[in-house]
Amino acid sequence: MPNYVDGFVLPVPKDKIAEYQAIAEKAQAIWKEHGALDYRETVLEDPDAKDMVSFPALAGVQEGETVVLAFIVYESREHRDAVNAKVMADPRIQEMCPDPTQMPFDCKRMAYGGFKTIVGD
Repeated sequence: MPNYVDGFVLPVPKDKIAEYQAIAEKAQAIWKEHGALDYRETVLEDPDAKDMVSFPALAGVQEGETVVLAFIVYESREHRDAVNAKVMADPRIQEMCPDPTQMPFDCKRMAYGGFKTIVGD
């Protein structure tokens, strides 16, 4: 059965990457504890996209921002739903972000989607 992937693209202020990383490391531990197969957070290093839409353009970055591309891998969509239900009920998640306006990025500018794998293990 192909894996299922939750994908995220978000602009993050460059001066808040360390703060973002600290939160992401805690989130990774929680998601994996509840069954996620893989959890990755990446920061844009090479923005050149000749003749294509660049990630900065796609994410609508503003002055002083960069792009984070993140993904979480699950066995299936059903597995994703079960894992996410456990994660959202975990008090550690609530403690990490009691007020979304205090996060090191603008949650309203984050793009998210669930993806069915068509190539790969």
